[in-house]
Amino acid sequence: MAGRKPGPDWNTLMLKVPREPVLVKVPALKYLMTDGQGDPAKSAAFRDAIGALYGLAYTMRFILKARGVNKAVPMPLEGLFWADDMSAFMKARRGEWKWTLMLLQPAAVDAKLLKAARAELVRRKKNVSLPAVRLARFAEGTCAQVLHLGSYAAERPTIAGLHRFIEESGYLRAGKHHEIYISIPGRGEPAKMKTVIRQPVRKAAATTRRPAVSGRRAGSRSRPAAR
Repeated sequence: MAGRKPGPDWNTLMLKVPREPVLVKVPALKYLMTDGQGDPAKSAAFRDAIGALYGLAYTMRFILKARGVNKAVPMPLEGLFWADDMSAFMKARRGEWKWTLMLLQPAAVDAKLLKAARAELVRRKKNVSLPAVRLARFAEGTCAQVLHLGSYAAERPTIAGLHRFIEESGYLRAGKHHEIYISIPGRGEPAKMKTVIRQPVRKAAATTRRPAVSGRRAGSRSRPAAR
């Protein structure tokens, strides 16, 4: 249709991210979101949050499909991570971590549909207790990101390499650490797990270097294994 805005380039943003750091522009996107705290590997709240997001997303998908909307396919799980003391994050003191788990949603999803899906999910799961889940738009703007291949526990060198790229490119970190789980968490061989590591950035006060946005890779910089 003439005048219709093109959708996000999912290959650039998450599906075909290179193993060398790049800069990208991330538009405002609509998400299901839920918050928590604690070690993602040990926290029951973290597992419950994942179950709630996917349960609601698939329930809304079925409702939309019944209305003739067939493009509402849940996207990969994403997570924002931070800590009041950021050394707890970089030193892997995971019990102190705070997190927001997220699932991208199509344009057809709104607050009314989420409310209906929650009621239906509680009914089908025999009054299961669901964590608070909200529908909100999330905007990151300019970000640096890289594909990590390997286990979550081995991400630290990848994160350190991404942070070096940000500094060397004349930027500063300006937002929460963001992970996009291309591989389904808990499934498959850990060494082959694919995770996009993303970090929002802003220009440093005085910068003269900046790589081209969206897809141009970082020079000849090698990529370490991973946290």
